[in-house]
Amino acid sequence: MDYIDWLHEYCVEKVVSSEQAISAIKKGNRVFIGSGCGEPQHLIRSMVSDFNLQDILVYQMLSGTLSEYIDDQSFLDRFSLKLFFISKAMQKAVFKGNIDYVPAYLSQIPALFFGKHIGLDVALVQVSTPDQFGYCSLGISVDITRAGMQNSRLVIAQINPRMPRTLGDSFVHVDEIDYLVIHEEPLGEYLPIMADNETAKRIGHYVSQLVSDGATLQIGYGQLPHAILKYLDAKKDLGIHTQVITDGFLPLFEKKVITNKNKKKSLLPGRAVASLCMGSSRLYDYVNNNPMFYFRSSEFVSDPVVIARNDNLISISSALEVDLTGQVCSDSLGYLFYSGIGDQVDFLRGSAMSKGGFSIIALPSTARDGKVSRIVSHLSEGAGVATTRGDVNFVVTEYGIAELKGKSIYQRVMELAQIAHPKFREQLIDEAKTHHYIFFDQLPPHREDLIFLEDYKSSFRLRNGKTVEFRPLLPSDEFAFRNFFYSLQAESIYYRFFHLKDLFPHQTIQEQWANVDYRKNMSIIGLTSSGGHKDIMAIASYALAEQGRAEVAFVVREDFQGQGVGSHLLDVIEKIARENDYKGFTATVLRENKAMIHVFRKRYPSMKVRTMGSEVVIDMDFKNQARV
Repeated sequence: MDYIDWLHEYCVEKVVSSEQAISAIKKGNRVFIGSGCGEPQHLIRSMVSDFNLQDILVYQMLSGTLSEYIDDQSFLDRFSLKLFFISKAMQKAVFKGNIDYVPAYLSQIPALFFGKHIGLDVALVQVSTPDQFGYCSLGISVDITRAGMQNSRLVIAQINPRMPRTLGDSFVHVDEIDYLVIHEEPLGEYLPIMADNETAKRIGHYVSQLVSDGATLQIGYGQLPHAILKYLDAKKDLGIHTQVITDGFLPLFEKKVITNKNKKKSLLPGRAVASLCMGSSRLYDYVNNNPMFYFRSSEFVSDPVVIARNDNLISISSALEVDLTGQVCSDSLGYLFYSGIGDQVDFLRGSAMSKGGFSIIALPSTARDGKVSRIVSHLSEGAGVATTRGDVNFVVTEYGIAELKGKSIYQRVMELAQIAHPKFREQLIDEAKTHHYIFFDQLPPHREDLIFLEDYKSSFRLRNGKTVEFRPLLPSDEFAFRNFFYSLQAESIYYRFFHLKDLFPHQTIQEQWANVDYRKNMSIIGLTSSGGHKDIMAIASYALAEQGRAEVAFVVREDFQGQGVGSHLLDVIEKIARENDYKGFTATVLRENKAMIHVFRKRYPSMKVRTMGSEVVIDMDFKNQARV
């Protein structure tokens, strides 16, 4: 028995035409419509075509079909739209004031229905064909749809054979539906168009550095998060707990990058958790009856407490602008509402509570063809603070990674100015001084694109099994550099500076990184993870000396000495020096510093040593040196 025969045998009285069903809507009714690509297009068009309907209030999260009518004054005279999220198709109408926006956390929208803060009379939804037991699936639009149905006195469902049958808590029985309208049509498609440009590539590169194997991901709505996914294809055993599944996920599923492995994913292992699916017919075919996917409503998927049950949950979302203190605007351009709060805050707070979890805000450094900076000294007038400065962990642009968690305003300014577009960095520092965010004598970050420094990053596995990451010293490292100095024992300081230096003030540290041009002068730091953040445990520097040589010096924290760190640092910094046309190193070392002399001699067995009182001067040639 096919589903049409089943319907006519068991609930023939409910099967009606769309016109008959829509006629049950009364003037002044409050109508809920299913979301995104799962919205019932046929029912929506039938509703708009019924001119008996007047003064209808429509609530919807992601609206598409209604965008066809928003320039029609007769439609606007009969329907008032209240949207929880503003899709691109609806932005123009919002800018004109023709649509109302309801700011709300996605996880809390169902509670607005259940608590009658938002009353509903009718729900228009789309479902799959019923099975032999009378159960239909909400398919690719579970999100707030079930709550909308449960709080409406009248439920009208469009049965579309093309709607996938998704698994999880997505099923509704025909007994829960008042009218069934059978109508087959293509589902809505969402294929964000973003050129695979250099900006997206570089942002994806930096985001991939933060995502570790075995992490569980949330990917926010929008073009940039969608584009970032392709740069995670070298990862292993990722899990998914996210609001929206898009086509960007497909290659990661097919390459088994996303596995949701039991030993990695702590909540609902083996399942990709989501509440919406927006993409192509190929994606809809992939999720159809696929046991890997577990669809739940938004009050579950976007609940911060539920999100936090995923260990190592990484939230990746986008923003319109970020100010120098870490405030994020994601729903408005000044006074113009642009998108919505959505689930960004839900996932930022859930990831913060997750064991090993954190959040990433990713955005291009500029807008309007590079004319304005998205990293700003203060948010635009009228801009909404969707995410507070206390919620943000990492901010990523095409110029690098800013880590804000636990950082002071001064540190945040330096972190964020450093990843702003180079042409705006000096201006941002000047404005930060005006706001009294930073020291008046603060030097701005280099006004240069330092992407080439990515080639100078490396990692080294210690004999005790720990891994140390190495990268160039940056202006934002001031406090970490300070802490490193004060963590050293007196003997290490004496060997490095030849006297018992007991202070390392702001001015001294500024001089250290201000003199680094990353070519003739260079400093490389070693970082090790400690309690969720990274500490400097070693530094190596070279500076222009004479006759094609660079003067080199380095120091390793005592608890990391004797594990090959010094030798690795020397290898890294020699490679950089060679690229910048140096022919060798020179070093001045205390005669009693046997360990340092041994590191040099092991690397440069033909080195020349000159004794000068308590010090020795060592000349080391790069040419033909054996790499030990």
